[in-house]
Amino acid sequence: MAILASLGKYRNTGLLIMRVGLGIMMIYHGYPKLLGGMDQWVAVGSSMKYLGINFTPAIWGFLAAVTETFGGFLLVIGLAFRPACLLLMFTMAVAATMHLNNGDGLMTASHAIELGIVFLGLVFIGPGKFSVDKK
Repeated sequence: MAILASLGKYRNTGLLIMRVGLGIMMIYHGYPKLLGGMDQWVAVGSSMKYLGINFTPAIWGFLAAVTETFGGFLLVIGLAFRPACLLLMFTMAVAATMHLNNGDGLMTASHAIELGIVFLGLVFIGPGKFSVDKK
């Protein structure tokens, strides 16, 4: 499979595809939450109770919506990439904890767990050369 072996020289292209795809999907998930207003923010932010944080759920929900929406945008363009990935990883950890504590099971929580793992890996990899942050 010589053709597959030669794809190694396109690592930055692969990273760009991952960044743009994941970023667009995070925007897709976060934007409706951001526009949902106070009721939506309280519903999302109440998930923090599973981490022992019971105060101001509207603020936590707003922060989660902002993180998903603007964190996704930062992933797409590759700006403040590592901080955005850390915030998205934390958001996914809260989502997974909520699903597991609600008794939804591992199959339901797996999406958030998988995304959290990907965001953690991206923290170490960085945005690649096709980004605003390129070095």
